[in-house]
Amino acid sequence: MNTNKELNLLNQKVIYDFTKFTTTDYVGHLSCIIWFIKCNFRCLYCYNDNMVYTKEGNYSFFEILEFLKSRVGLLDAIVLSGGEASLYDLETFCKKIKELGFKIKLDTNGTNLNLVKNLTKKGLVDFIAIDFKAPKYKFSQITATNFYEKVIDTIKYLIKIGFDFELRTTINTRLLDEKDINFMIETISCLNYKGIYYLQNFIETSSNIGNIKKSRLIDKSLIDSKNLVIQYRN
Repeated sequence: MNTNKELNLLNQKVIYDFTKFTTTDYVGHLSCIIWFIKCNFRCLYCYNDNMVYTKEGNYSFFEILEFLKSRVGLLDAIVLSGGEASLYDLETFCKKIKELGFKIKLDTNGTNLNLVKNLTKKGLVDFIAIDFKAPKYKFSQITATNFYEKVIDTIKYLIKIGFDFELRTTINTRLLDEKDINFMIETISCLNYKGIYYLQNFIETSSNIGNIKKSRLIDKSLIDSKNLVIQYRN
């Protein structure tokens, strides 16, 4: 890459914040989380609304890389999250992270298949977590987009190449009930997804995009777990 172009890219302030240390976001690894600004979804339950609506970040790629240099030998991996990390050209950033010896996990809504193909083919990402937001018939209502098929295409691609990834869904029963979750289980089972499907409870915070409140917990006894391994978080 042209040096000036690379410098311009690395100087972009598209990072909202970073979490210096976590043991939970990339299972089995000591990680740092990089939180990107902006998102192409407007999920009703999203409590990272401050990141989603921010127009300029607080840190550049370059500033984060300087911090990561001080964590070589102390951390195992870097998690790219947000917001939506896949809105940005991550190739150069990921190359620089890899040069420091870290593994990379990408948290994504799964809408940028071209980026996912590029990073996986070049060995620039080690694990991907896709937020599978809703069944097709509720997808637009929950995300305010019509990108359902883009997500499905990314899931199909990762299954086809045998890449290590997980699917997860946040549940607020005002939005998704047991019938909806079972429909989603059937959908990914038919795609031949063999990984763990994580179901995580909505966490009520001081604000979220849809001003959604906490609701009843899902009835686990009504969830169809015959064809998939289901694990519950929080």
